[in-house]
Amino acid sequence: MVVTPVVLALSRSGAPVARKVADALDASLHGREGRVDEADVFFPNALDHARDLFASGTPVIGVCASGILIRAVAPLLSDKQGEPPVISVSDDGAVVVPLLGGHRGANRLAKQIAEALSGTAAVTTAGDVALGVALDAPPAGFRLENPEDAREVMAGLLAGDSYGLAGGFEWMTPLVAAPNVTTGAFPAVMRGPSMAVLFRLEGGKPDLRAPFLTYHRQDHALGVGCARNCPPDELWRLVSAALVEAEVPEQSVASVNTIVLKADEPAILALAARLDVPLRFFEAETLEAEAPRLANPSEVVFSEVGCHGVAEGAALAAAGAESLLAMEKRKSANATCAVARAPNAITAFTGRRRGRLSLVGIGPGQATWRTPEASRLIAEANELVGYGLYIDLLGPLAAGKPRHDFPLGGEEDRCRFALERAGEGRDVSLICSGDAGIYAMGALVFELLDRESHGVSDAARRVEVISAPGVSALQAAAARAGAPLGHDFCAISLSDLLTPREDILRRIRAAAEGDFVIAFYNPVSKRRRDLLALARDILLRHRPGDCPVLLASSLGRPEEELRYRRLEELQVDEVDMLTVVLVGSSQSRLWASSEGPRMYTPRGYARKIDGDLSDAG
Repeated sequence: MVVTPVVLALSRSGAPVARKVADALDASLHGREGRVDEADVFFPNALDHARDLFASGTPVIGVCASGILIRAVAPLLSDKQGEPPVISVSDDGAVVVPLLGGHRGANRLAKQIAEALSGTAAVTTAGDVALGVALDAPPAGFRLENPEDAREVMAGLLAGDSYGLAGGFEWMTPLVAAPNVTTGAFPAVMRGPSMAVLFRLEGGKPDLRAPFLTYHRQDHALGVGCARNCPPDELWRLVSAALVEAEVPEQSVASVNTIVLKADEPAILALAARLDVPLRFFEAETLEAEAPRLANPSEVVFSEVGCHGVAEGAALAAAGAESLLAMEKRKSANATCAVARAPNAITAFTGRRRGRLSLVGIGPGQATWRTPEASRLIAEANELVGYGLYIDLLGPLAAGKPRHDFPLGGEEDRCRFALERAGEGRDVSLICSGDAGIYAMGALVFELLDRESHGVSDAARRVEVISAPGVSALQAAAARAGAPLGHDFCAISLSDLLTPREDILRRIRAAAEGDFVIAFYNPVSKRRRDLLALARDILLRHRPGDCPVLLASSLGRPEEELRYRRLEELQVDEVDMLTVVLVGSSQSRLWASSEGPRMYTPRGYARKIDGDLSDAG
């Protein structure tokens, strides 16, 4: 989830309070166009903007009526465990209401805002109100081992049942002050000093039949190394045995750490995912700085990777200067691991993340056609790369993010740059129109990664690449038209910059003979004006002159235009590079509806129905 919230100001009367909240949280202030005079970013529609931020995982704080935010995010509500905080603040700052995400930071955030405004946080979450602590959402640096039991334990506490607390952390002080909670020992589950157990009492003794909650302070860093393509199960067995030997519960591990050369090692990636903790990578120079603290320095390792120890060095570097080895290096045939303990919970992670390149298709341009996944990846990105117009179409979602604009024609430079930036540990979004995998940058990214020469650096090859589906231009055009893609269809690009003209013509002839509905991309350019006319003439040999054609331009934008033509009347001069040309099959039809022409291609249900009736007769 994106940690930094966005503050929304919807009116001039609430703008001063919104600015005060933004300053207190070091957050960005977004203002409604025409309603707010000063803001970091302006947006045209409050409902759309709040919904887009929420879909991207961004905490939303609106200085406005609660109902506005509720109506904005309601269509997206599904899983409270994954939804970001949503908070409303009255225009005068007197009341702060956490609407969603109480246990994901909204309650704490509301109290922080109320303190800054000298207002009141209207927290309604039962646990927070009655106990002053959310049992299922411990603060950063602490982990609940069994969150599935939190609801039953919370219900027992609120009902007045007696509970005992073995161990305890500073953030649990409000719980200790509760009249039905006493401190005591519960040795049956105590496995280390970095734990706390909340358990039910029956007759003053622990009730072993009732659920209890076990909390861990995440004050251990795990360092690992392995040979290339080490079996994931081997590394897991080694780590599991080492943690047991060191008497360190899995939940006390704050991070998995290794050298940058292992940024794409499947076994290490799987280990971090299985432990569900951050994965961090260190340069060899950083690990070598830990050499004086290593228990098992190795000249062999130094000659291979440039440091005297990967597992021990990474564990110590991650746990900090005051850390100590809780478990020296342990080895298997293909892997090593070590554990370092920090004096306090580890909440700030050193080292760098694995770089990530997100291939994001934003649709034809209309914000409501952008998928929530695309919005989330853009919001999470450290940097945006793409053709400048496409980044501009993101509007407020791109505000404040470093962006690298490339012109049309610089596709390979664009993709190479994005990969290399991600190779340095950044989270980069490569912005494409439509779907990134359909006539866009997705294929070129994978081609660069696959090339043996003239590709990208080794660091860039280790990045994670994610493809987010987008609404393609042919889908958008078809939806506007009706259902022209209701039967078999294909897409053909008429650009001959990278594809030989004869190949393009061969594909047109094949599609014409196969009677496919065809979506023509890149139909014309300033230099190339004849291929669309040739395509029309080829198609007229196989389908009637009145075959419907849709010319869809600037889809999803204010200047959007839809025009219908008969195939025999199609003129090249009325088409440009922003136009998608949809040519129907011999079966496609135009239906004159009350909303205007609707284009569709029958699937054959009429014949099926006629056949069923004939059989019945």
